[in-house]
Amino acid sequence: RWSRAVSGYAVVMQTARLLVSLIALWAMLIGTACAPSGVRSAEGFSATFKHAAVAADHPMASEAGARMLARGGNAVDAAVAASFTLSVVRPYSCGIGGGGFMVIHLPDDPTHGPVSTAINYRETSPVGPDFYESTGASSTVGGAAVGVPGTVPGLLYALERYGTLPLAEVIAPARAAAERGFVVDDHYAGMAAGLIRRFEAEPAMKSRFPLVWERFLCAGRVRVGDRIVNPAQGRALALIERHGQAAFASEHMGEAVVEAANRLGGQLTVGMLLGYEPVEVRPLIVEVAGLTFICMPPPSSGGTTIAQTMAILGALGVDPGDPVDTGPERHRLVEALKHAFADRSRWMADPAFEPVPTGAMLDPANIRRIAGSIGGTTREPAAYGTPDVLPEDGGTSHVSAVDRWGGAVACTESINLEFGSLVGVDAFGFVLNNEMDDFTTRRGRPNAFGLTQSDRNLPALGKRPLSSMSPTIVLDDRGVLAVGGASGGPRIITGTLQALLNALSGMDAGAAVAAPRLHHQWLPDRVGLEPAAGAWGEDLASRGHAIGELDGVGNVQLIVRDRSWAGWQAASDPRKGGRPAGH
Repeated sequence: RWSRAVSGYAVVMQTARLLVSLIALWAMLIGTACAPSGVRSAEGFSATFKHAAVAADHPMASEAGARMLARGGNAVDAAVAASFTLSVVRPYSCGIGGGGFMVIHLPDDPTHGPVSTAINYRETSPVGPDFYESTGASSTVGGAAVGVPGTVPGLLYALERYGTLPLAEVIAPARAAAERGFVVDDHYAGMAAGLIRRFEAEPAMKSRFPLVWERFLCAGRVRVGDRIVNPAQGRALALIERHGQAAFASEHMGEAVVEAANRLGGQLTVGMLLGYEPVEVRPLIVEVAGLTFICMPPPSSGGTTIAQTMAILGALGVDPGDPVDTGPERHRLVEALKHAFADRSRWMADPAFEPVPTGAMLDPANIRRIAGSIGGTTREPAAYGTPDVLPEDGGTSHVSAVDRWGGAVACTESINLEFGSLVGVDAFGFVLNNEMDDFTTRRGRPNAFGLTQSDRNLPALGKRPLSSMSPTIVLDDRGVLAVGGASGGPRIITGTLQALLNALSGMDAGAAVAAPRLHHQWLPDRVGLEPAAGAWGEDLASRGHAIGELDGVGNVQLIVRDRSWAGWQAASDPRKGGRPAGH
């Protein structure tokens, strides 16, 4: 009895010590994540902040970025902190297994001076142009769908080159979120419900993709209010904090990535992970009606498509300050989008591998020609876009940030479809992208978003796929006027464009992102309307447009300078459940 009593006492004491340790760890995490820092979070999906703001599609990510701003960091520090945190709390949209684009404008940064630049850390192809047609491999599910991830080297490059705070401080909120966990919201649960049905219909997927099924879908039982913790990704983030990109060579992390992908048909090597290099490029800068649009150049198609659409509207006499709220104006918007998306399909590719005629597409004479062709009714798809100007060559997330010096960052990242390829790096708690589907993997066939793309976008070793990501900064003669971007496949472009048009016409940021939207991507030849925009259908149909319904057109994160100079209006699209933060 004495022996059993001593043993029981030991168990009690061991349990007590464990509880004390857990309480201490919890206190540390709470202190890291929630210590008073001058950060103010919006109660709803929009708010005005006096000095600086961050709008991301999850509140914890916005707050992580805002803490960097409150500690004296700049917009780059904020965007990087928000991005690493999104990797944890929006694991189905983006993450350290994906890639992205960042547009930076720092007009008066005390460390860097005036800067306008763009960083391309889009994934690269590990295979050649005939891989999918010759093997029959999937470009959406499994290891063959995985491109070489660029998020980690891209964010580290941005922080080292243009940030001001140490990596340990910037990555701390993400590590805390991984260890402490996050609460499942409506958007997460809605996404999960459809994926759970897919796993239940194909039970073999449960053992094939255990990280997604067990941790992120809670074996089919995930519900609003559940807390998801991911200490494995916390371990990955700790390695990144200590070793930077070389983390892929530390403690078998790179080997785990390669093994996870290649076991399911992938073609990765550790050398590809360690050798990945982000590319800093001159942003696409377009002047429209006295405003300057700073956009991402190819292989992002979003910047060129938005710029071309805006230029066509300008040539039609549509001022960016005028609301697009009548039948004729919506018709002109749809027609301009059809021309721009037709050019996207024909001409866009990675300019490191294929010449992209951006200048010809945006040439004023071409814009006038396109505008002159737009009448009162729509036409057949072949009538759209720019004529031949070259010989023929054969889940996403967004962060907008502004700082106290008037600097701005628009950063869009993705793993493509929900949970990307579904391939999990189990020991390190993150999933790998399926960005290979953004290439033309099978000639003449549309991808998962219904986009038909030219052979110029065929994969090649080291090539970056075409993207719809559209990080955009708008300037007027006083500085940064608006910062925006979105998630949602090709709807990123139309969502970002319409939110910016709404804001430029005088709507506050909240109204601009909440207003109903439409979408047209040239093919299929159909205008998609959100349910709240259903009343627009009759007028558009009378002009010859086929009409369809869409659940949503992008999820936009927008910051707009308050017209009374009271600060920054920030809004996180209510379609995805984010919330801005700032001070």
